[in-house]
Amino acid sequence: MKTYEEINRKIASKTAVVMNAEEIIDYVEKKGLDKAAEEVDVVTTATFGPMCSSGCFLNFGHSSPKIRITEAWLDDVLVYSGIAAVDAFLGATQLRHNDPANMYYPGDFRFGGAHVIEKLVRGERVQLFALSYGTDEYPCKELRTYITIDDLNQAQMVNPRNCYQNYNIAVNCSDRSIYTYFGHLKPNMQNLCYCSAGQLSPLLNDPYYKTIGIGTRIWLAGSQGHIYAEGTQHSPDCLRSENGVPREGAGTLSLTADMKKMDPEYVRAVSLKGYGVSLSLGIGIPIPILNKEILKSTTVRDRDIYAPLIDYSSDYPLATGRILTEYNYESLKSGEVEYNGKKIEVGSISSYSKALKIANRLKEEISIGSFTLAEPHTPLPVAGSMNRMKIQQER
Repeated sequence: MKTYEEINRKIASKTAVVMNAEEIIDYVEKKGLDKAAEEVDVVTTATFGPMCSSGCFLNFGHSSPKIRITEAWLDDVLVYSGIAAVDAFLGATQLRHNDPANMYYPGDFRFGGAHVIEKLVRGERVQLFALSYGTDEYPCKELRTYITIDDLNQAQMVNPRNCYQNYNIAVNCSDRSIYTYFGHLKPNMQNLCYCSAGQLSPLLNDPYYKTIGIGTRIWLAGSQGHIYAEGTQHSPDCLRSENGVPREGAGTLSLTADMKKMDPEYVRAVSLKGYGVSLSLGIGIPIPILNKEILKSTTVRDRDIYAPLIDYSSDYPLATGRILTEYNYESLKSGEVEYNGKKIEVGSISSYSKALKIANRLKEEISIGSFTLAEPHTPLPVAGSMNRMKIQQER
């Protein structure tokens, strides 16, 4: 048994043994679980891919004369301003107002909140246009200016749902093309798509949330942040394999970190034809090896992680719950799978190579003592399921 305090002391003295979630698999196989649990202190996990449920709180500072903002746009993308005078929330999937691309090429969504977020993190200028009804203490009714992230008092990324523990594999069984958040799905099952870092993914290495919880320090696009709540749609009551790993969506995380400290390499806007825009993020989470049970969970391999194949032309939009079959991530990463004798091309909208780069970067930061661990003050719920919206008539 180890404690967070013991591991943090080793991190501070630069003697901690840290491995990423790919390296630890072969290391445990070679050394054995007991010996490896004694030697290894931290395993780093990571993921990189689109995470629609993301956004940021911004504080613009007061103008002269002052304005109590009631409506505002950044590069013509609406921000929510029903908070305080010069606070606003920018959602990653909010589309640009009257975007010419949408007008002349329907479904061709080229710009939205994610693009503004990426521009801010890159240090680029964005236009702020704000309106107000005017009050005695806030007399200004309209302003237009240009800002960079350095002009903001705070730019805090606050994401209600990131790091899905597992996720669907999407396919199109109809005879027409469809466009989804997975991208273009060709007709008649010509291709399928998934989104996960598999054996590197954080919650797949901690299936019952024994170390990842509320208060855990995380690496969010290069900035040190933390988990502030269970993610929306957190649903741990699910079908699991014998190793405890979910075979469907399951857990999610709510994350926050300072955007001013982020690396633009890991904050990338995504335009998805026929769907909208999203934000690809790089996230790394360290797992302290407190005992051999926790270590064993981090040795999960792609071949041991299964995900459900869902028809996005009918079963997904109608929420039927039907699953065509399951595939493990080892087979998905081969680039081709077989279904009922038909070979199907496989694509991914997440990047394993980026995830591995993040896991190694986090490993380096822990090894040199610049990133320490934070013990969760509250565990994530290990029970509970997601409610569906009930369509009810007015009484």
